[in-house]
Amino acid sequence: MVALPETTPRGPTTFQGGVLVARSCPVCGSSRETRVFAEASVIPESLTRFAFSSRKAPENLHHRIVECEECELLYSSPVPTREFLESAYRDASFGASEESRLASLTYGDFLRRFVRTPDRRGALDIGTGDGAFLQRLLEQGFTDVVGVEPSAAPVAVASPRVKGLIRLGPFRASEFEAGRFQLVTCFQTMEHVDDPLGLCRDAHRLLRGGGAIFLVCHNHRALSARVMGLKSPIFDIEHLQLFSPRSIRKTLERAGFTGVEVRVVVNRYPLHYWAKLAPLPASMKAAVLRWLEGSRLGRTLLAAPVGNLAAVGYKPA
Repeated sequence: MVALPETTPRGPTTFQGGVLVARSCPVCGSSRETRVFAEASVIPESLTRFAFSSRKAPENLHHRIVECEECELLYSSPVPTREFLESAYRDASFGASEESRLASLTYGDFLRRFVRTPDRRGALDIGTGDGAFLQRLLEQGFTDVVGVEPSAAPVAVASPRVKGLIRLGPFRASEFEAGRFQLVTCFQTMEHVDDPLGLCRDAHRLLRGGGAIFLVCHNHRALSARVMGLKSPIFDIEHLQLFSPRSIRKTLERAGFTGVEVRVVVNRYPLHYWAKLAPLPASMKAAVLRWLEGSRLGRTLLAAPVGNLAAVGYKPA
């Protein structure tokens, strides 16, 4: 069980091993809180061992969320310390191998069609999970492939083909030499880090001239997010910020990338996974999921643009 405190509007508030700390916009640095998007809804007893794991069932719990009028980012403030987050992710559970594989196929298709990286020498995947995308990189001819993953559970179930390519622990740019990679990827991880701009700047340093960064993140401007509001699964205790096409473009450009392209992602998952994300009453959802998970219908793959963005940028040669 992950224990988090109740929060006050500005904090910090003490809790086991640390505090919640206030922060400015992590993309543009603005401290003008012109609009509080939502107050905190943290209920410590509702958090399970899956609270900091990927592709979990929505808990509809989040920190206080502020909207930045300068760059259109939604970001949480106050938030847990980096030390607390690293500990929480290290110990998180994992139960999404099939969804991870399907997502890697989608991202691999994006890489093949949209990312201009004829040089295949060196690829780094930040937040690699069980390494499913590392297999796509190998299939597309990349060499010197490395994954970094802070959680032990997904690494433990990684395929033998890629397990040895994964470094367990938080991403530390200092562990890699500058200019080593031609490609840096980061999928559904930008929301989780306390300094997303810093991560992109680190990626820029690790890339050779002409190399690319390829991100996938949630879009809080997507129709699904606007229709569901705070019932959308993107509003979550794990997500310290949420991007829009404008804010993810601004992040990459501020980090030094050029030729930035932002596109809508069409994800392909089984019907039972889409049902897990739906804002249904808990008792109804449990019954629906039991039936779908045991049926052929529930295993049927459905493709939908549910609010994810792919963004690509290049380090000048």
